[in-house]
Amino acid sequence: MSFSMRAVRGLLAGAVVVLGASSVMAANIAVVGGKTDDEFWSRIKKGVDDARLVVEKNGGSVSYLQLQTYDNLGPDAAQLVRTAISQGVTGIVVPDWVPEAEDEAIKAAVAAGIKVILMNAGNIDKARELGAINYVGSDEYTAGKAGGEYFASKGAKNVICVNTLPGAANQEARCKGVIDGITGKGGAGKQLPLPATSFGDQTAIAEAVKATLLQDDTIDGVLNVGASDADAAASGIAQANKVGKVAHGTFDLNASGLARIKDGSQTFAIDQQPYLQSLLGVSLLASHIDYGTNLPTAPVLTGPGIVDAANIDATLAGVKEGAR
Repeated sequence: MSFSMRAVRGLLAGAVVVLGASSVMAANIAVVGGKTDDEFWSRIKKGVDDARLVVEKNGGSVSYLQLQTYDNLGPDAAQLVRTAISQGVTGIVVPDWVPEAEDEAIKAAVAAGIKVILMNAGNIDKARELGAINYVGSDEYTAGKAGGEYFASKGAKNVICVNTLPGAANQEARCKGVIDGITGKGGAGKQLPLPATSFGDQTAIAEAVKATLLQDDTIDGVLNVGASDADAAASGIAQANKVGKVAHGTFDLNASGLARIKDGSQTFAIDQQPYLQSLLGVSLLASHIDYGTNLPTAPVLTGPGIVDAANIDATLAGVKEGAR
């Protein structure tokens, strides 16, 4: 059993110990998230479902409010927060993807006495600004910078960050970090923003990557903001006959990306452990509502970690155990 899996099971086992304790109120938590047919968000949903087991044992409940599309990301997420408020929840776990669209709704939840944890998108400074009790996730800028520096360590000189959700704060921070990381090591970097409608559109992403590589032969690094995007980019790189000539990285993991790292056609992935983000976010919030607990660690970081040829076998072992 991997360390991560032992830690998760230990967390749940520890939570069960206090099930017999009386609580002032049973947590009624809403989690705002992405589409569950998105591989990344399906892992988030699994974390929600596993945390729900403990919350329900304590007499509480957890609901998952998912976006239907990513075309109107910030306003739609804000509306889901307002929906949760109207449902009378006692806690909300929410990514702050687009602060200018979501912050007022999150502030309204806090003003209504609802406890909030930011998860996946945002940071501890934003959590404190809004009155949320913590942030659980990766520091997106730090993760991006690590990716940019990794490219440089592999000899890349000119990197593009393919952003299929331009305007989303977490994706913008990722790309900024990548650009700062590579330029700080003497290379060059820029963002390739695609329309939000390209998110999940494998053909559109592949064609954009292919066209960009063919137009600029100096590009020797491609980074994607999501694992499914990387599948499409891998196709675009192949169509441009650049496999082995262009280093390819991505944020987040999926089975096909891990297989490419194993066979050498993808260079690396940046892991933020989405399962832990929701498992910890919901569990910490429920404990705070039920028992008044507070975690002194803020933020609670679940990444970044680089997965490459050096640790791919250990990572695949973790995948088999359901921990990655």
